[in-house]
Amino acid sequence: MSSNIKISRICDFCGNAFLARTTVTRFCSKTCNSRFYKKEIRDKKLLKSLEETHEKLKNPKSNDVGSNKPVLNVVETCQLLGVSRSTLWRLIKQGRIKVTMIGRRVIIARADIFEFIKL
Repeated sequence: MSSNIKISRICDFCGNAFLARTTVTRFCSKTCNSRFYKKEIRDKKLLKSLEETHEKLKNPKSNDVGSNKPVLNVVETCQLLGVSRSTLWRLIKQGRIKVTMIGRRVIIARADIFEFIKL
């Protein structure tokens, strides 16, 4: 069933005037419709990202790595000291940081890290 009506409308995306064949038409072309849809999706993602950022700012998490653990692994120690893995291994090899081996796993006592920092 087709309609013979023609309604003068303004496109919701580009703002150009066009003749619509239905009363619910919002866009002058498929291109404007697609661009509007993509813009809506992009805006929703941006809004969600901003809300998450505001939420993180309201409830900051502790930046202290493993704050409740008495021992740390190599990655956590690197993050705590702000050094690379190779620097940490060099310090271990020089004997400046004491480590404990459990099997092949290396753990470092938090007290030993603070003792190294005080030196």
